[in-house]
Amino acid sequence: MTEELIIRAFDGYALGATRYLTPGQARGHLILAGATAVPQIFYRRFAEYVAARGYSVTTFDYRGVGRSAPDTLAGFVCDFTDWGRRDLAAVVEAESAPSRKLGLIAHSFGGHALGLLPNHHLLDGAWMFGTGSGWRGWMPRLEQLRVMVLWHVIGPLLVQRHGYLAWQRLGLGADLPLGVFRQWKRWSRFPRFFLDDPTEGDIVRNFSQVRTPFVAVNAHADRWGSPAARNALLSGYTNAQWRAIDIDAPRLGHMDYFRPQAVDLWVAALDWFDALPARRSA
Repeated sequence: MTEELIIRAFDGYALGATRYLTPGQARGHLILAGATAVPQIFYRRFAEYVAARGYSVTTFDYRGVGRSAPDTLAGFVCDFTDWGRRDLAAVVEAESAPSRKLGLIAHSFGGHALGLLPNHHLLDGAWMFGTGSGWRGWMPRLEQLRVMVLWHVIGPLLVQRHGYLAWQRLGLGADLPLGVFRQWKRWSRFPRFFLDDPTEGDIVRNFSQVRTPFVAVNAHADRWGSPAARNALLSGYTNAQWRAIDIDAPRLGHMDYFRPQAVDLWVAALDWFDALPARRSA
């Protein structure tokens, strides 16, 4: 039971989205804000499970990715802040209704995007999987070497040839706009990612304004979103009540939170949303 739809971002850009419907009266609505370079189709199994549990769900692609991509990314102007301030913000606005609970399921960058939203007050709560700082220092030594090669060898060569980060050719995910690649590369120099970037004062202020309660789940085996990386980045949410959950599962990597072996975490997230009061409607 799905609906394919177009949601207009705050600047009018057309975003491809899918709404998963639940039989009968929904207990609330969840928006899934995905990870960098991960199209929404990856989250289909999770969204179907959530809908079967009684929550309707909206997945979408950020501009430049999946069903929201232009014919070519060469010359396409876009960065991470567009994904949060314009794209996710528009989905939150479109799915907000005073009479129902509205929550955010965030994967990796999706947890960053909460802090970019101009309308975070419309959310009753959020549950994050694998959100953390992208600083290579939080990663295992071998992963640090791989990231260095990506930023300084492979990435620049792909950008020089194609005009964007043509990641799909390497099987690393969806292709990414040039602006996203440049921001990602710059912010990865800082232990707290963009929070330590002296040019990003607006982001720091926006993070401090968020009061949406949330839970952040990170596995020790997650090379890109370890508990240490989480604590570094989420320290920017200075006025939000949040709880950290560390998972000691040796095979739970960065993409595995949305695979069947993590179904117990899905149950925990939905149980948490069940108990969460709908602050806005109250």
